[in-house]
Amino acid sequence: GTRLFERSTQHVALTASGERLLPLARRIQRLLAEAESAVRECRDLPTLRLGITSAAYLPWLDEVLSALQAHAPSTSIEHRFASSPQLVRLLRSHRLDAALIALPTEATGLDVVELDRMPMCVTLPSAHPLARKRSLDLADLNDQPLFWFERARQPAFFDHCERVFQHHAFSAKRKREPADQHVLLAEVAAGRALALLPSSFRALRQRGVAYRPLAQGAELSIGIGLATPPDATALRRVLMRALKGKL
Repeated sequence: GTRLFERSTQHVALTASGERLLPLARRIQRLLAEAESAVRECRDLPTLRLGITSAAYLPWLDEVLSALQAHAPSTSIEHRFASSPQLVRLLRSHRLDAALIALPTEATGLDVVELDRMPMCVTLPSAHPLARKRSLDLADLNDQPLFWFERARQPAFFDHCERVFQHHAFSAKRKREPADQHVLLAEVAAGRALALLPSSFRALRQRGVAYRPLAQGAELSIGIGLATPPDATALRRVLMRALKGKL
């Protein structure tokens, strides 16, 4: 019932009420366009191709996938595990729609939002003498064999850890870390070597394996980020809603 226009045979002008409504109307128009885009991009997407880092165990992953599937029941969700550099390459070549990558990772040209951060803990045989301690320091591990990943798997994170190791004069003898998480834990249980792993691994119960906090765990922490192409605004918003509800 409010007059918005002053009309005559020569021109049309906004009333004072119309002037006040105009910027709000433009905002509403933008929000409606974004909402329509988000629904179209996610609900009508035949397949959502999601990459997942193999560098860390994500205890909330199943819940997030279920939430995404509930939001877009007609969308098939395909997930692929790989190293973060591989996932970044797949995103840049448009062979993935989004990815959960380990941080730090070189991801120039992509939008990355950090979701989670996991301190490192010590993974060791439950019968190992060091397992008697409630927490450990890097100095405790200097004379122990240690499973460690190759730089090619995660260059940026590898270099970050090297700087922390140098700062604490840590130089344990390293053994090549198995890429498969369950093989790695079996090797630790067998006493082949110790490992430094994200604290989320504590949720994986393995006979003969113990986990202990590490004094430098926060310095060596690994982040988990959502990486998307810069033009995937609507998809990123929907993914963030599903992720924030479960983290």
